[in-house]
Amino acid sequence: MTYFRIVRPVNLLLLLLTQSIIKFGFLEPLGVHTAMGPFDFVLLVIATLFIAAAGNVINDIQDVAIDIVNKPKKVQIGKKISEKTAYNFYIALNILGVASGFYLSNRLGHPGLAAIFIIISALLYSYAVYLRSLLIVSNLVVSFLVATSLLVLIIFDIYPAITTAPLEVQITASKLILWYAGCAFYINLIRELVKDIQDVNGDKKGGRSTIPITLGRKRATNLVFALGVFILAGILWFAYSFLYQFTWVAGYFVFLIGGPLLYFCIKSWNATTVKDFRILSVILKIVMVTGVCSLPFFAEILIL
Repeated sequence: MTYFRIVRPVNLLLLLLTQSIIKFGFLEPLGVHTAMGPFDFVLLVIATLFIAAAGNVINDIQDVAIDIVNKPKKVQIGKKISEKTAYNFYIALNILGVASGFYLSNRLGHPGLAAIFIIISALLYSYAVYLRSLLIVSNLVVSFLVATSLLVLIIFDIYPAITTAPLEVQITASKLILWYAGCAFYINLIRELVKDIQDVNGDKKGGRSTIPITLGRKRATNLVFALGVFILAGILWFAYSFLYQFTWVAGYFVFLIGGPLLYFCIKSWNATTVKDFRILSVILKIVMVTGVCSLPFFAEILIL
């Protein structure tokens, strides 16, 4: 159970859901010519989930002192599992993830693509050990890695299927995935800021430099509110401008994506306690789920 907890299974399930929806809920219904069969997709999932899990483990190893302040009841390393055992677990997850990625890349006839998994693994390690203490940089890196979980479907499923020139449907699908990856980056960046505000006491003790420590909790909260209003306005504008002919899709965007974002903005305006910011973090995770679940709608829209 301890091993299960330190890999953060909910985040891994969200990653699995995201990639499955893109593959089976968007690319296949749209009729995009792709390179990965079911077994190849399983290899991609294994590679990304294991490397992501390894990143969570090394992050927990490096954060023990800070987590004792921020969330003492959830600390596993040093209590239920030794640091040495956790390191061995981290190494094993990385080896399995990178090996799966290497095998997948060779099956697709592009062995050089295996370097992507090595780079992602290195970034996750650098984030936990070095970059976590750098102002803004840490937030940007982890948000980029979240966006990469969507982009790998372009890299490993669409790109290897291109022979001479990309088909129009491949270009269209890639552009839409890029847009979703950009939104995932933005929303996760807000969530990282929310978590920094929530964990400000532990981060101070750990000597880290974060937005709430630099600007103060109140200004950081105002920034979170402003960023939330901006993405909410963008969602509503998109639904009004491009989805007015598809009432049910527009309704989904307004109520199941815009609705939680509106609640987030209202809640963030007066957020002060750790519990408030924990709720805001959960809301943003819900928005990410409802957001990625909207992608299959575009397979139907583009076919019409």
